[in-house]
Amino acid sequence: MNLLLAVDLLAQQEPPRDTGPDFGKASPLGLLIVVLLLVGTFLLVRSMNRQLRKVPDSFDPPDAEADQIAEPPDEPQAPIESDAPPDGTKREPGG
Repeated sequence: MNLLLAVDLLAQQEPPRDTGPDFGKASPLGLLIVVLLLVGTFLLVRSMNRQLRKVPDSFDPPDAEADQIAEPPDEPQAPIESDAPPDGTKREPGG
């Protein structure tokens, strides 16, 4: 029933009123907007290329091999404190 009503309403629509000689044509303002967007994109790409040239090839330190050899610590590390109560009972989550 609803489908028949929708088809009937679509069939009763009038043809478009704005069908003059200039209907559907782009205005010079549209061309100006497209040109401005292209110029802005070109400038952004050029600026990004300049910034990317400043980025080093690698962010690794110059003497990476020396940093990889770790020396043993001079002082013993303090024990890690636990959240568990001292009597050894387990706590319930959320409380």
